[in-house]
Amino acid sequence: MDPTPPRLPLLFTAFEPSADALAARLIDELRRRDPQQTFVGFGGPQMQAAGCELLEDTTGHAKMGVGLSVAAEGKTLLRRKRELTRWLYQNDIAGHVPVDSPAANWSMCRATRTARPDATIVHLVAPQLWAWAAWRIRRLRNLTDHVLCLLPFEPDWFGARGVSGTFVGHPLFRESAQAAATPPPPLTDDHGDPIATGTPTLALLPGSRPAEIAQNWPVMLAAFNALRHRHPQLATLVAAADTARAKQIAGLCPGGRPPRGVQVVTRRAGDVLTQSDAALIVSGTATPEAAARRTPCAVVYCGGRVKWHLLGRWLVKTRTFALPNVIREGLNQPRVVPEFVPHFGDPDPLVRAVTPLLADSPERAAQHAGYDAIHRVFDAVDFATAATDALLARLGATARVDPAPKSM
Repeated sequence: MDPTPPRLPLLFTAFEPSADALAARLIDELRRRDPQQTFVGFGGPQMQAAGCELLEDTTGHAKMGVGLSVAAEGKTLLRRKRELTRWLYQNDIAGHVPVDSPAANWSMCRATRTARPDATIVHLVAPQLWAWAAWRIRRLRNLTDHVLCLLPFEPDWFGARGVSGTFVGHPLFRESAQAAATPPPPLTDDHGDPIATGTPTLALLPGSRPAEIAQNWPVMLAAFNALRHRHPQLATLVAAADTARAKQIAGLCPGGRPPRGVQVVTRRAGDVLTQSDAALIVSGTATPEAAARRTPCAVVYCGGRVKWHLLGRWLVKTRTFALPNVIREGLNQPRVVPEFVPHFGDPDPLVRAVTPLLADSPERAAQHAGYDAIHRVFDAVDFATAATDALLARLGATARVDPAPKSM
């Protein structure tokens, strides 16, 4: 009797640490259900630890365009597309799962459509076309067969425009419940020394990309200085994505070091949020984590006033940017967190928004109630189970046999 033919590998392409983490969770569940399934792709250490063979590590900050020009980043994307196309001509795949980062993954999807036109492409994380660039829906229709949506309103939005999708929830909410049941380990700095929280404790999350930090950290620091005058015992924790970003944050402070009362914590944004009374967060992936951890917050994103008025306000269709608010409005509910996007540098509105969140107040209670409503939606869906079910349904139940390589 012939042995069972080998499984074709599933291709994953991820370009951010958050995408690396999402892909790893899905790979873990796929391997649990079928230990013979193999995985290959562009990604990071979490995908590799889950059992994915990396063609290239693409999620380290040093490899994500830090210090590179737009032209250099474009050259990198073009090189990766050529490498993937070459690999695909030599290797068949069971399917392709591009994870977030649409600007990078459009190229990867085109490579798959060129070299393996019959391969199924299932996006993990829907491009936020409902917020901007809705005209790109045609591109998505051409470059996907299904979308695994993290937000509950997205399947209806995309379905009305000819793209099928499934709401699969978000692992942050399941993890937050686990974190609440198990106290996190003490926070430490880069030297391993313990970091003390205070009463109250404020979290500052200035973003993970160098440009975000450069734009937003100065106004966040100004807001901290104003809040410290109102709360002399205020302790402030700054969540940095890694040591390089921690050094950047310190370098943007007067004297090249964080002021008294400010302590930088690397790679523990979730724990920083859990152990803080309130947070000031740059708009992005950290905002749903605040909702998952039930940490009251205000959201900010600084940008250029001229650039926004000349270009941004015409291109960006939404006027709601913080993801907890996006989720609430998608459920026909009012906003839950104050947001200042775009913001042009005045710290006073941020101070006024954060101040009541640091104490028992109607504003703090209203955010907790809003978070509870969001949790009821996400707690009903297990991300790994829902995403795996939807992916396998699109790929089909019959395993394909690895054929001879195609010629270029």
